[in-house]
Amino acid sequence: MSTTHQGLLIPADTPVHRLAPQCKVAASTLFVLAVACTPAGVYRPYLWDLLLLAAVAALARLSPLIMMRRMLVEVPFLLFVVALPVLGGPPRLTMLGIALSVPGLQAAATIALKATFGLLATSILAATTPLPDIVTGLERLRVPRVFTAVAAFMVRYLEVLAAELARMRTAALCRGAQPRGLWQVREVTAGLGALLARSFQRGERVYLAMASRGYTGTLPSALISAAAPRRAWVGALAVPALAAIGLALA
Repeated sequence: MSTTHQGLLIPADTPVHRLAPQCKVAASTLFVLAVACTPAGVYRPYLWDLLLLAAVAALARLSPLIMMRRMLVEVPFLLFVVALPVLGGPPRLTMLGIALSVPGLQAAATIALKATFGLLATSILAATTPLPDIVTGLERLRVPRVFTAVAAFMVRYLEVLAAELARMRTAALCRGAQPRGLWQVREVTAGLGALLARSFQRGERVYLAMASRGYTGTLPSALISAAAPRRAWVGALAVPALAAIGLALA
């Protein structure tokens, strides 16, 4: 199994895993759009959205602990959001001796909630769908082929970059390098530059090899997923539809 693009996947045999990738991509996009349309200061729809995501995660047999670990990537972003209540304008309220802006609190809560639910939805998509299947799902959704081709190459080339970086790091360690030391900043920067140059050269060779084999800028039809049945679309789009209904009722 690949260690790069398959690292996000949690293999299982569930209805969510078996669902066509284009259905999951469309449902995730519409769900995130519904969350983004939630007005500022309105928080009741988020509870309904949480129940929907919890139901999907339970159906996909995703561990809550694993999902919480993947949410840690959001922590640096939330640190910037924390500054909004302090830097916002009046009116203000005092909490624990600190004057906090009421509009800043509302803005921080809205941004944090929308980012969190968007990350949860995409995490469930990545945990139940291999990245190459997501790309082919985008192809089925008629996303411009330029974007899908670039995404497909990026997904497949990440493994090459990771392997090249591991070899360079092993070579540097064998020569006594200490990448974690501040005095090694120059060496680390030079290594990243060498990695960029090698990546560009290898990309050129890969493209020339593909062009010589008849590559015309599109994926072979055999790699594109088949059309999804109507019941798959109904089941997938039920989640964003319920989220939109909850938003409308709120």
